[in-house]
Amino acid sequence: MIAGVKRERDVDEDEEEEVRVKVGRSHGVEDRRSRHCPYLDTINRSVLDFDFEKLCSISLSHINVYACLICGKYFQGRGQKSHAYIHSVQFAHHVFLNLHTLKFYCLPDNYEIIDSSLEDITYVLKPTFTKQHISGLDKHGKLYRAYDGTTYLPGIVGLNNIKANDYANVVLQALSNVPPLRNYFLEEENYRRIRRPPGDIMFLLVQRFGELMRKLWNPRNFKAHVSPHEMLQAVVLCSKKTFQITKQGDAVDFLSWFLNALHGALGGTKKKSSILTKVFQGSMRIFSKKLPHPDLPPEEKEALLLKDEYQEEMSESTFLYLTLDLPTAPLYKDEKEQLIIPQVPLFNILAKFNGNNEKEYKTYKENFLKRFQLTKLPPYLIFCIKRFTKNNFFVEKNPTIVNFPITNVDLREYLTEEAQVTEKITTYDLVANIVHDGKPTEGSYRIHVLHHGTGKWYELQDLQVIDILPQMITLSEAYIQIWKRQDKDDGAENHTGA
Repeated sequence: MIAGVKRERDVDEDEEEEVRVKVGRSHGVEDRRSRHCPYLDTINRSVLDFDFEKLCSISLSHINVYACLICGKYFQGRGQKSHAYIHSVQFAHHVFLNLHTLKFYCLPDNYEIIDSSLEDITYVLKPTFTKQHISGLDKHGKLYRAYDGTTYLPGIVGLNNIKANDYANVVLQALSNVPPLRNYFLEEENYRRIRRPPGDIMFLLVQRFGELMRKLWNPRNFKAHVSPHEMLQAVVLCSKKTFQITKQGDAVDFLSWFLNALHGALGGTKKKSSILTKVFQGSMRIFSKKLPHPDLPPEEKEALLLKDEYQEEMSESTFLYLTLDLPTAPLYKDEKEQLIIPQVPLFNILAKFNGNNEKEYKTYKENFLKRFQLTKLPPYLIFCIKRFTKNNFFVEKNPTIVNFPITNVDLREYLTEEAQVTEKITTYDLVANIVHDGKPTEGSYRIHVLHHGTGKWYELQDLQVIDILPQMITLSEAYIQIWKRQDKDDGAENHTGA
C-alpha cells in the first residue's frame, strides 16, 4: 500500500512541477527551462542501454521512470524524495531522461534541458523512419558506425541470447528481413490506431515487435547488437509461458504461434486479412480418404471402401507455411557408411504437393490417406522441414541434408491446372535459412540471411555476425526457410543484389 502511495506522489510531484513552470511562464517569471546545462559533458553514452524493461531499479515500478545518463540506471520520479532525485544528490549524477516523454532534466535543480546534442540519445530510445528512408533500405549496402566504434549493416544485427532464447531470436531475425513485413512495422502509424478489446494483452506483441524491428534497422545505434528482452517478455506473457527465455524451445512451434498471434492482434481473422496473411498466406486443396482399420479381414475392408464415408473428399485450406517431410533416415549403417549423412533434393520433398503423392495420416481412432495441391502462392513462402519426431519417450532428429538451389525454384508443377493459368510468377529465391545444430533437445540455432542491398549472405548466431558464401548454406541442416517470389522487375532488383 505504501509503495502505491509513493508512486502516486512521484507522479503528482512531477505534474505539479510542470504546472508551476507553465504558470511561472504565463506570469512573466523567468522560465526554469534551460538550453545550457553545465553537466552535459558528464553523459556516458557507452553505458546507455534502452533494450531492457523500463522499470525503476529500486521500486520496480514502471510509472514515471527516468534514465540516469551518467550510469545508465533507471529511477522513478524526479520530485524531492523520489529515487531519481536522491540518486542525483547522492552520486552527483545530474542529467536524466524521462523514458516516456523523451524530455531531459537536470537534477536536483529540476529544470528541463533543451539541447540538440541530445537528439542521438532520444533516437536510440525511439528510432523513427520516414517513408523515404524505408524505400531506400534495400537499395544500398552502406555500413554504419555505432557509438562503440563497431561497424554494422542495419538489419544484419546480432541478438542477445539471454539464456536459451536462440530459437526465438532466429525467427525474429528472419521476419525482420522480409521487406514488406519490416516496412509495415517500421512505421508505427500503420498499426497504432488498431482497436483491441479492453484488457487484451496480445497487442503488446505488436508494439514490442515494432520496437524491436526499428532497433534492428536503426542506422544510429550506440552498439552493433540488440537485446530482445522486452520482446521476449511479451512472448512469455502472451503465450502464457509456453515459450520462455530460460528454456530452449522449438523454432517451428514458435514461428507458428507468433505468426497467428500477430495476425490476431492486428485484428485479423479467418476472413479478415492482416499484413501477415498478405505476405505469407497461400492456399491449397486437400484430398482426404478414410481408410478401414488395418486389422480387419480383406472382405470387410472391401465392403467398407464402397461406403460414402470412405470416398475421397476435397477441401480448400489456407496456410502460412508449408511442412515438408523428410524421408526416414536409415537406422542401420555398415562401417563404411557410418560417416555418410543422407541427402535428398528439395524437389523430392516438395512432391508432397503435386496432387498425386498420397501420404497416410494416423489419428488415435482413424487412418486417412491425403494428397495436396497448391491453389495460390504467397509473395513470401515459408518452408518448415520436419526434422523432429516425438514419441512417448524421446525426441528424435532426422539429420538428412536437403539439397536446394538458392535461386530460381519454380513451383508451377505443384499448382492446380486453374492456378497455373492465374499465377503468373511461380519462381522463388531464398532470403532466409534457419538451421538447427546438435541434439534434438539441447542443440542450438543459427540463421543465414540475404542482405538485399548488397546481395551478400550473412550468418547470425546470437551476437556473432559473419559473412558467408552462398554455397555453404546448402550444407546445413535447414529447418525453416523463407523464399521470396520473383517480381516482374527482378532484372532491376538483381542488379542491386536482391
